[in-house]
Amino acid sequence: MPNPPASTRPGVHVWLIIMKAFGAIESVAAKSIADSNLGASDFQILEILLHKGALPVNTIGRKIMLTSGSISTAVDRLEKRKLVRRDPSVDDARVIYVSLTGSGHALIQRIFARHAQRMEEVFAPLSDQERLLLEELLKKVGRHAESFEPSPRRIKNILTSR
Repeated sequence: MPNPPASTRPGVHVWLIIMKAFGAIESVAAKSIADSNLGASDFQILEILLHKGALPVNTIGRKIMLTSGSISTAVDRLEKRKLVRRDPSVDDARVIYVSLTGSGHALIQRIFARHAQRMEEVFAPLSDQERLLLEELLKKVGRHAESFEPSPRRIKNILTSR
C-alpha cells in the first residue's frame, strides 16, 4: 500500500475528534430512546424491521453487528414483549423471519420519530452540502480502515468471489 501524502494534521488527533463527537452524539441518541424501555440492540432491531420489513434473524444480526447468540436472545426478549414475531420461511424451513407485530410497529414508529427529531437537532449546524461531505469522508476513511484488517464477512466475500 503506498504511503499517503504527508499531513500536518496527525491521524491520532483526527481520531480523537471523531471519538469525542461520536461520544456526544451517542449520548443524545441514547437519551432519545431511554424512556422507551428499549436497550440499544432492541431499538436497532425494531428500527431495521420498521424500515426494511421482515428479515431473517441472521441478517438482522449481521446488519446490527450482533453475534448469533446475542441476536437470538434479543429477538426472544422482543417476542416476549409481543413486539416482534418469528415466522418460518415459505422457501426454506431453516430460515426464520422476524417481523414487527402491530404493537411493535406502533412503538417503534413513535420512538423513531422522536429519535429522528433529536438527530436532526444534533446535525442542525451542518448544511445539506456539509452533511453529504461528512458522510463521504467518513465512508472513505471507514473503507480505508477496513482494508487494514478485513472483517470475517469481507474475507468470506473476497474468498468466494475468486
